[in-house]
Amino acid sequence: MIQIIPSVSLLNGKIVRLKKGDYSKEKVYEDSPVDLCQKFEDYGIEVVHLVDLDGAKKGNPINYHVLEAISSFTNLKVDFTGGISTDGDISKAYEYGASYITAASIAVTNKSLFASWIVSYGREKITLGADALNGKIAFKGWQKNSSIDLFEHIDYFYSHGLKYVKTTDIIKDGAMSGPSFHLYEKIIKTFPDICVLASGGVKSVEDIKRLNDIGVFAVIVGSALYEDKIKLHELEQFFTKV
Repeated sequence: MIQIIPSVSLLNGKIVRLKKGDYSKEKVYEDSPVDLCQKFEDYGIEVVHLVDLDGAKKGNPINYHVLEAISSFTNLKVDFTGGISTDGDISKAYEYGASYITAASIAVTNKSLFASWIVSYGREKITLGADALNGKIAFKGWQKNSSIDLFEHIDYFYSHGLKYVKTTDIIKDGAMSGPSFHLYEKIIKTFPDICVLASGGVKSVEDIKRLNDIGVFAVIVGSALYEDKIKLHELEQFFTKV
């Protein structure tokens, strides 16, 4: 069964949602990160995707204190991302309570370093963030575009033992226009042993069901939850009952 992972994005100390990665189109939410994550946990969520947008812009993580608070006051596993570019950043993330990290920009600027992390920290702990606009990798908080083909990018790290890849079709992000189903189908077909975390565009439970049907490992949900397009109780059907 597909795993549901809410996204909590932080900018200037607030929870925000961006549209298509545009920092000028932020919508601020008044919930505290801890209160929101406790709410997620109450409904059976097990993992959250904590996005340090300040860190993504600066090039090194900023919001370790929020990571620490969520880890201290909930039992959630936290996938931390945003500006991670050194071994020290990873060590600090784990120290403050992260269960996993997702890194994107460093996989563009220093491929060999990211590939080494898959080995040194273990493929269960490291996720490649491979986000694309029109099939080409974007990085640095999506503020920089590249000519790097998404599939060639994934293939390089797949050949180095990569297990998890989080892919956002940026044109879909925050737009609630539906995920890029065909993109995820193609990734799964091309890299059959990889676990895909789909992100961007999810607007309904039906979208999640379709992603589950095509074999997506996990879905990262943001705007649809914040805008009440998807109710938390509707997600209970996807949770493993003990």
